[in-house]
Amino acid sequence: MAEPLLRVDNLVRRFGGIVATDHVCLDVGRGELHAIIGPNGAGKTTLISQLTGHLAPHAGSIHLDGRDISALPAWRRSALGLARSFQITSLLSDFTAADNVALAAQAHAGHSFRFFANARKEARLRDAARAALERVGLGHRADVVVAKLSHGEQRELELAVALASRPQLLLLDEPMAGLGVTESARMVKLLKELRREVSIVLVEHDMEAVFALADRISVLVYGRVIASGAPDAIRQNEEVKRAYLGDQHVVTQHG
Repeated sequence: MAEPLLRVDNLVRRFGGIVATDHVCLDVGRGELHAIIGPNGAGKTTLISQLTGHLAPHAGSIHLDGRDISALPAWRRSALGLARSFQITSLLSDFTAADNVALAAQAHAGHSFRFFANARKEARLRDAARAALERVGLGHRADVVVAKLSHGEQRELELAVALASRPQLLLLDEPMAGLGVTESARMVKLLKELRREVSIVLVEHDMEAVFALADRISVLVYGRVIASGAPDAIRQNEEVKRAYLGDQHVVTQHG
């Protein structure tokens, strides 16, 4: 069996007496979209923060592409191909869409944000920025200031920013949050296209999106993975229904 791109073994993180991740184990194969679902407070964002290096685990290990990255800082993990999207602080609202992506490409190359003026002018960075924007359907909005973009467009821009680092693995934390029906459909279509190019870990409450996109799903409840498997198996799992899907509308077959 091929080595998974991401392997998480017995990851533990506590906050005082609360166990936020309780010996979490999961793996993500190359080219796979692996969704993580669960109720609010289940530990999903804590898990993502440990994967990115923004939170240190108290026990367990994280391997990316066969390498133990458990002790590496976030910037080292990014350099190895790990990118997180949809963080609140990821966009500069007074800069254009193209500026944001060019700055991300510059930072990934190891340069300081102090040289942002160079990012705006350097042809290589501008070309890379426009290519990433085209990839997410925002090529025509490249010169628009972020504050003037719609919420859905800002979500797409955050994805372009993540793609600027040329990741092996994208960690997406609730990309559908706050999107309308049309915007959600556009995001699902985009992620279906991107999954052909990059492995994805998707944390999401929109069950229609999850079951439309995921190759496998892991269900996190009170910091513990209670089930992991193909969408049909998760949909039919009685423990999952009791713990989470029983409160959701999506328990039927999706195309």
